[in-house]
Amino acid sequence: MELETYIKSEVTSTPTQTPMLNPKALTLAVVIGVLAPIVPMNVLSESSVLAQIPNERKAEADRLLQEGIQQYKTSQFQESLQSFQEALKIYREIGDRSSEADVLIAVGIVYRILGQYQQAIEFSQQSLTIRQELNDRAGEGDSLLGLGHVCSLLGQYRKAIDFYQQSLAIFQEIGDHNGEAWTLGYLGDTYSSLSHYQQTIEFYQQALAIFQEIGDYNGESSYLHSLGVIYQSLGQYQKAIEYYQQSLDIEKEIGNRQKEAFSLSSLGNAYAILKDYQKAIKFHKQSLAIAREIGARHGEIIYLRRLGNTYSDSEQYEQAIESYQQSLAIAREIGDRKGEARSLGNLGYVYHRLKDDQKAIEFHQQSLTIEREIGDRRGEANSLSNIGEVLEEQNQPQLAITFLKQSVNVTEAIRQDLRGLSRELQQSYIDSISGRYRRLADLLLKENRLLEAQRVLDLLKVQELEDYLKNVRGNANTAGGIEFYQPEQEILARYNELQQNVIEIGEELAQLQQKENLTLSEQQRRNQLDKILTEVKQQFNEFARSSEVRALIEQLSFEAQEQTLSLGALDRLRDKLGELDAVLFYPLILEDRLELVITTPNSPPLRRTVSVSREELYRTIVRFRLALQDPSKDAVAPAQKLYRWLFEALEDDLKAANAEVIIYAPDGVLRYIPLVALHDGEEWLAERFRVNNITAASLEEIDTQPQPQPQVLAGAFADESLIRSAKIGQRDVQFVGLPFAGIEVAVLQNTLTNTTAYVDEAFNLETMKPKMNGYNVLHFATHAAFVPGDPSESFIVFGEGENPTLRDVENWSLSNVDLVVLSACETGLGGFDNNGEQILGLGYQFQNQGARAVLASLWKVSDGGTQVLMNIFYHALQQGYSKTEALQIAQRSLIAKNTSTVVSQRSSDGTMVFVSAEIELPANIRNNLDHPYYWASFILIGNGL
Repeated sequence: MELETYIKSEVTSTPTQTPMLNPKALTLAVVIGVLAPIVPMNVLSESSVLAQIPNERKAEADRLLQEGIQQYKTSQFQESLQSFQEALKIYREIGDRSSEADVLIAVGIVYRILGQYQQAIEFSQQSLTIRQELNDRAGEGDSLLGLGHVCSLLGQYRKAIDFYQQSLAIFQEIGDHNGEAWTLGYLGDTYSSLSHYQQTIEFYQQALAIFQEIGDYNGESSYLHSLGVIYQSLGQYQKAIEYYQQSLDIEKEIGNRQKEAFSLSSLGNAYAILKDYQKAIKFHKQSLAIAREIGARHGEIIYLRRLGNTYSDSEQYEQAIESYQQSLAIAREIGDRKGEARSLGNLGYVYHRLKDDQKAIEFHQQSLTIEREIGDRRGEANSLSNIGEVLEEQNQPQLAITFLKQSVNVTEAIRQDLRGLSRELQQSYIDSISGRYRRLADLLLKENRLLEAQRVLDLLKVQELEDYLKNVRGNANTAGGIEFYQPEQEILARYNELQQNVIEIGEELAQLQQKENLTLSEQQRRNQLDKILTEVKQQFNEFARSSEVRALIEQLSFEAQEQTLSLGALDRLRDKLGELDAVLFYPLILEDRLELVITTPNSPPLRRTVSVSREELYRTIVRFRLALQDPSKDAVAPAQKLYRWLFEALEDDLKAANAEVIIYAPDGVLRYIPLVALHDGEEWLAERFRVNNITAASLEEIDTQPQPQPQVLAGAFADESLIRSAKIGQRDVQFVGLPFAGIEVAVLQNTLTNTTAYVDEAFNLETMKPKMNGYNVLHFATHAAFVPGDPSESFIVFGEGENPTLRDVENWSLSNVDLVVLSACETGLGGFDNNGEQILGLGYQFQNQGARAVLASLWKVSDGGTQVLMNIFYHALQQGYSKTEALQIAQRSLIAKNTSTVVSQRSSDGTMVFVSAEIELPANIRNNLDHPYYWASFILIGNGL
């Protein structure tokens, strides 16, 4: 279930680092300390003007401030915001500029919690302006820190780093070593978000050194703890334990009981990961004892939940339930609605593992009620998905699909705000998406609802790509999530009606439970509501078995079948495929099998199932890629194995459809390998089929005709004596010219007369960019690289030294361009991770700017071999062949070790003549051209005509 990930997420949570605050700051310490671990240490300061402020107005503002803090503690964020804003109004009225700046920060924090990040930035900026007007350099540094934190939450890490660097400069200028140390720590936190762990460790160590030098034991213990967290995230658990222990020793020495409890709990988490459950439980119990001793109720909730996680991991389910129940009781007692929902969800998870599905659904439903009440959409999506999973295991697939669809649709709504979430939530969200979508697609395929499964796969592919590019842009083909059939709508309407009753009853009951000294009538009302709530819970349990719902499900099965067979969209897609002699191929990787979905011109989507485990498939793909990238290795054996899994079951379908073109939407790690390099035992698939890869966005453009004649704008970085520098992440790298790139472009000019070429220094952005949309083919024979961790910084190397990034490409206009050719090293790939989403990344970005297709490489290509392939490709294009045909012709030529190409030349009288030219290549390349290393690297993304 999804809650397994949800529970595990608490194992490596980063400790709250609350800096030492001056006395006045203690009034906001609860809010700032809980809401924002990265917060300035001098966020509040006294002003000499306070002595002149009327005491009664000042007292009223302070009262509102305290009221806002209490409202925040009970998750009443809107009410808290109102109280802070009323306090802000009074501080402004009485001219207390310093307090005004203080409350502006508090307001910004609440807006950040509500996900309204633009308002958070605006209020932080106002605070900064006041600090600057007051010439309060320390306060200015604090406000810059606050802005940095909001930017970090927005995923704007470079901006965050800039604000932190400004703040750091101020603290160093005024000699505030404490502020300097905390800022260095926050820089480390941000680089951790960018997965730049070496820089993270360096900044943490710098912060730690300053804290040790100035004798700040609080800061020292905090960053010993942070180093523990980072080493734990790197899998160095023993080293993490050493740092946690050092932090713990200091906290014991200085008597910081709250942080002592947290370090004990972190030790418990580390030992739980190592499966030393006895030690883990011991440490969690110690942290819990301290929380109870000092009255830290929120800490008690967290430590009980972590203790429950460890019991659950070690299959001590009764103890886990007891811990979660205690956590739930405290959350209800203090009004922590989110904590209540999480504890309920954890209970649902445990009961699901105990196969008590009735109780599991009951707890998930209660969690869902609260999540909807407080607007926790992420939790709502989790609970809906978990309910769907339990229903599936109860053999109620149609009802399960309804809830899973709703879960995906809530997820799609969250998707629009993805960039506004903190890194922790972004990562947790992204991790949860794949399983949620795949579970629904898997279930739809089992029920033979193939069109809907295809729709879910489209959403999954677009989501992965957009997450990777950090560029969430809607798509007309996918916006709005998944449609519901009418019976599904009625099922949800009935369910939501029950849900609304629970929400209303729960709200009133919660208010009475929190109230002290109830009157007799209030006690009677509380008991009545409790009884009603019990009855409604019983209605939930009977919901799935009701005759009305069963009737709707029977209707749904018929309607789903009818929709699958007769959707107009399918007919239109069939017409396009028929015109293209094509089939549309979607493979889906599941844990124990491959699901192959193929749409042909003359049939509805067909599903073929192949029994192969995900693990075995992954191992074979890794072996295949290693063979593909080394011409000395035999690639046939893994190519045949993958052929049996991916293609053998489709052979009869392909023959019946007379398919010549495969429009391919690869799933996950299948994106790392070219389909044309599979081998059927007699020949490569490149010899049988033309292939072009697509994203979901490409479906509407697959039959758009290209312009009649190619007009090419070409650029090459060819001079070996030229060295160009760039950064990949934090590494300085150097690129040298590619000698065959110059030959490639020269031959291209001879082959296609409508070619304009620029080489080396002439190949610069100032010259090229204004001309790009005047041509229908762009050809860049140069280096390109993806930047791991920050794809927007991925770039193309121009001859004069510019390195335009994907962010720059967003500003290019390419609406007239049919094809962008990136004849370079790894332009389609930037490292081997676990889902291959970056494979289509660069092509996707060019398509976003209007280009209809992109040709890019999957691995570091041979300079000479690429020249041969490109020359043949363009000659075929000149002769009127489509892009996929031209690519297949070039691939077949290299398989046949044919390095001849026909190039056009002008005779003395101006007429065109054609001559055959043999391209001179080194012997080692010429003798191995039939290896897929030379001919299979390039994939066509988008329109193949």
